[in-house]
Amino acid sequence: MTELGFLSLIPPLVAIGFAMWTRQVYLSLFLGLLVGYTILAGWNPLIGFGDSLEALLKVFESESNSAVIIFSVLMGVLINYTQSSGGVKGFVQWLENRGFVKSRRSAGFLAWTIGMVVFVETNITCLVTGTVCRPVFDRHKISREKLAYIVDSTSSPVCIMLPLNAWGAFIVGLLAEQGIESPVKVFVQAIPLNFYAILALLLVVVVIITQKDIGPMKDAEKRAMDSTNDEYKYRSSSSELGNIKVVEGVTPRAINMILPIATMVLMMPVGLYVTGGGDILNGSGSKSVLLAVTVAVFLAAVLYRVQGIMKLPELSAKFIEGGRALMPMAIIMMLAFAIGNLTKEMGTGIYVANAIGSSVSYIFIPPILFIVSSAISFSTGTSWGTFAIMIPIAIPLVIQTGGTLPLALAAVLGGGVFGDHCSPISDTTIISSLASMSDHIEHVKTQLPYALIAGAATTLLFTIAAAF
Repeated sequence: MTELGFLSLIPPLVAIGFAMWTRQVYLSLFLGLLVGYTILAGWNPLIGFGDSLEALLKVFESESNSAVIIFSVLMGVLINYTQSSGGVKGFVQWLENRGFVKSRRSAGFLAWTIGMVVFVETNITCLVTGTVCRPVFDRHKISREKLAYIVDSTSSPVCIMLPLNAWGAFIVGLLAEQGIESPVKVFVQAIPLNFYAILALLLVVVVIITQKDIGPMKDAEKRAMDSTNDEYKYRSSSSELGNIKVVEGVTPRAINMILPIATMVLMMPVGLYVTGGGDILNGSGSKSVLLAVTVAVFLAAVLYRVQGIMKLPELSAKFIEGGRALMPMAIIMMLAFAIGNLTKEMGTGIYVANAIGSSVSYIFIPPILFIVSSAISFSTGTSWGTFAIMIPIAIPLVIQTGGTLPLALAAVLGGGVFGDHCSPISDTTIISSLASMSDHIEHVKTQLPYALIAGAATTLLFTIAAAF
């Protein structure tokens, strides 16, 4: 790792700034990558360009990165299958026939509830919630940006507060590496102190109940209300998955969506158990999500073939079609992973973390940990990377100052999620917008005011909590 000081901030800032300015996510991410490797090459752009291409290839040297990218492509297949078979349409009809979704509020609560219940892994949470709720939101003329906001705000905040998933296993492992005797106990004690995650979830409820929108979200909702269905779908769909039709002559049935999705969700803890050698806390999250979606896709194919909905040639065609539709997500994630590797190589996280200083009163330690973790997560686009950087810094710092470990841990975890929510190069933010078929930059812009409100309140709460 090379520590370059302020220069290490330039690549992520270029990627973020250019994306917000031009709305060209692919170009922006690659430009950030190119700038970073040009800096590392002594400002030689030719060497920097070659190193940037090599960095993209190195993404696949990581089993975890490869598994997540393949998972994303297979989710496109599963979404295509469940929609083509009439499963999604049947589920929406089932909800409406029973009066579960009668209004914009009930549609919002449906998305919030699914996000709360499907807590095994953020990628699965985002994609399941987006797939199921997108037709419901379209029918009630609720903006795709609103759906992306709800999806994003009920994925990481829920997952970060549970020990029995990939997130919990990762954090408990980091705590154990710091010599914490009871890492699970410390993690559980930090849950009610994770103010950002709690406020993010509660703020969604407030937005749904009041139906009051602020900032760019107000404009997005007005566009959705004023547009015809065809106009709105054309403007907000970001891939082919927004225009999938049910196979001709097939009667929509909810079971054709519920069974594959439920299988995927249930296979996640099974995957954690298997990859963890019998210990769910030691399981691999990336391998588990890949296992889960693979089993779900296979089950869906068998289910639809048995029912006579699709024959093998049609299943094969839909497989290719679905994988191709989410290829943009895979490309963006590849670029985002490469940027994350670059910031690690340049020492971006360490540089930002050193801003804490060594002569700060304890009352300011938790809010500073939250702010610094937020800055790292925002600039690197990864909450997990932030945890890996900040937990080894926060634990000794708090022990030295005589502070409370659960509060410090909650500050780091909350900051990681907050920065992740605000960053356009975050994989969770990217998946939330793509799962909702919302324009990615519009999702970032519309979500930002709500995230900032929760973030400001969280900073105050950590200051108050440290005082007592």
